[in-house]
Amino acid sequence: MTPELQALAYAGLLQGVQYVLMSVTANRDLGLGKTMSARDPHRLGKPLAELLGVRAGRLHRAFINHFEGLILFTLAVVVVTLADRATGFSAACAWTYLVARILYVPAYYFGLSPWRSIIWIVGFTATMAMLASALVS
Repeated sequence: MTPELQALAYAGLLQGVQYVLMSVTANRDLGLGKTMSARDPHRLGKPLAELLGVRAGRLHRAFINHFEGLILFTLAVVVVTLADRATGFSAACAWTYLVARILYVPAYYFGLSPWRSIIWIVGFTATMAMLASALVS
């Protein structure tokens, strides 16, 4: 398995961990009655995400944000892998993305500004650099 694919597998596991963290905090905030319901906004008064407390809301947004980043990262890994353009640089980009995503969760949870945004930029830049490297190597 290439380093890029390995980082992608870990990023998928990270998404699962984020899901559990978000679910546990949401259930604590709202109770099982709401979280296990159909979650219809007209019954709850507003969308479920808007009912979450500060910390659960942050975990929810970090979770959604990782889905968005994971789409681009997966694309980068697939392009590098299928084009047989994996290099030490693309591997470094993949691991940089993963480390940034791991750091992003506590940075978002604890409201570390501007660090959360800086960490996000590092992960995004690593992904874009990985894609670009597949085109030029």
